[in-house]
Amino acid sequence: MPRVNKAPASRARRRRVLKKAKGYWGGRRKLYRQAAETVTRALHFSTRDRKRNARNYRSLWIIRVSVACKENGISYSKFIAGLKKAGIGLDRKQLAELCVSEPAVFKELVDIAKKNLPKAA
Repeated sequence: MPRVNKAPASRARRRRVLKKAKGYWGGRRKLYRQAAETVTRALHFSTRDRKRNARNYRSLWIIRVSVACKENGISYSKFIAGLKKAGIGLDRKQLAELCVSEPAVFKELVDIAKKNLPKAA
């Protein structure tokens, strides 16, 4: 049976990890074992923080829309309920952009939402 040389694959694996570890300090950049631990940890943090960042942006958009709704005399929850009843499918990001850049258009959306809310008895 022929002898298998695993060196190219191992070298490529180490090179891939060390390339990702560029910019780290000391042995975390140069030594494979330390670099591998640090890179794994960094990848874990980047995944976690991308999700956290998305959460933070959504809450920012909701706050912006809520403030704009209050200025137009409606609560955020009633505004969203009215838009759903009207069949308007704008997401929070688009609504936040509208209330900042196009207040007149947002006012029209508020009026549409108010018309589609059920009347309180």
